[in-house]
Amino acid sequence: MPRPALLFDLDGTLIDSIGLLLECMQFAFDGRERAPTTPQWVAGIGTPLRTQLAEWCSGPEEVEQMVGRYRDYQDLHLERLTTPFPGVIETMQWARAEGFKTALVTSKGKGMTGRSLDHVGLATAFDAVVTFEETTRHKPLPDPVFLALERLGASPDRALFVGDSPHDMHAGRAAGVKTAAALWGPFTRDELAVASPDFWMQRFDELPAVVGVLG
Repeated sequence: MPRPALLFDLDGTLIDSIGLLLECMQFAFDGRERAPTTPQWVAGIGTPLRTQLAEWCSGPEEVEQMVGRYRDYQDLHLERLTTPFPGVIETMQWARAEGFKTALVTSKGKGMTGRSLDHVGLATAFDAVVTFEETTRHKPLPDPVFLALERLGASPDRALFVGDSPHDMHAGRAAGVKTAAALWGPFTRDELAVASPDFWMQRFDELPAVVGVLG
């Protein structure tokens, strides 16, 4: 039986960048009468930026203006506000050493994804990277997960998707893979439970034990 393929979300799962995402939002919406609260913005983390912004903008032109403001701030502060979660570097090294196929499945754009991975030391941790630009439909739909599996040459019934948001869990389940909910991200256990994850993880270094259960 082939070893399971291991798929991972990025923000809130591998890297602690939630403070960055919130500061970017606050900068983008500064001075605007209509703006999301922190809980409202956090609820959309894991979906594409334009999807989040569209709810608070009057049309596509305004969305693009807000994207520009958001990314200007992100460009200046990414390294300052991005760190790997405890155990991530060592556990990903374990996965590579053991020969597991690995993929990143993120709603972040290609440029910022590459920059984030370089910054935290994960640039060579994945056999495949699926970013926002590479699918027409995004999480919580399964298309990015399907593309990652295709690139790995892996079947859904021998794959695990680790993520911190309900959007990750829904995408994984819709693709037919096992899902593991990361409890160190911004979403509560109750918020994640609605997506019925197959496994719960309190720390990233619990990954080998979860993989052991998969066989």
